Amino acid sequence: MRWSRCRQYSLTVKLYKYLLMLNILSAGAAQAVVEEISAAYSRETGDEVKAEFSAVGAMKARVVAGEAVDIVILTGALIDELVQSGHVAPGSRADLGKVGTGVAARAGAPSPDVSSPQALRASLLAAIAVAFPDPAVATAGKVVMQMCEKLGVTDEVKRKMKLFPNGYTAMKWLAETRSGELGITQITEILANKGVTYAGPLPGGLQSRAVYSAGLAARAAEPAAARAFIDRLTGASAKPVLAKAGYEFDS
Repeated sequence: MRWSRCRQYSLTVKLYKYLLMLNILSAGAAQAVVEEISAAYSRETGDEVKAEFSAVGAMKARVVAGEAVDIVILTGALIDELVQSGHVAPGSRADLGKVGTGVAARAGAPSPDVSSPQALRASLLAAIAVAFPDPAVATAGKVVMQMCEKLGVTDEVKRKMKLFPNGYTAMKWLAETRSGELGITQITEILANKGVTYAGPLPGGLQSRAVYSAGLAARAAEPAAARAFIDRLTGASAKPVLAKAGYEFDS
């Protein structure tokens, strides 16, 4: 009888811990930071964290469709839209920082010159292929299309575009290429991938920095734990982690 009760207690504890699971839907631009903060959070609290990452448009669609989630991490503009639509709790938005768009090459390959708009234009025209996230769902993809238009190379680049669901998959593809290809995505997605080299940010007026924010899902199953996690992710102690990942902050 005593063994049976002990076993039942053990199972109950395991079930309780499983129920304290935070579900996160996040932009790929926050993946490296969320994974690092999640690991520390789980070690210290014993709670589980399940985080999924993809382009902001795809993640917003999943939230709107009613997927179970506690924390949503997207651009600040999309978090505001989800507040207005009733999917994110009012007043819960907390900013991580700003992320710019950058250029990458395969690790070990010659790095493209992106020091000026003219140099970047020449690098784009010389590239065998240009990999970036799909502009239909990704912030960086929209930035790339605007950049090509400003540089007057849309038709030339369109013939060698390689579109991906998000920046991480674009960088993974780039890491496996030979030489002559380049990739463009959020800087945080470049720095997090060891198989590619960061060539530099988009220069001058071609650059666009997006604010990324976390919000508490309106129907969060674990609102208290979710708020505590958001505090860890966006608080002062997280600033060094965010900065290392490529985030910028207003002075």
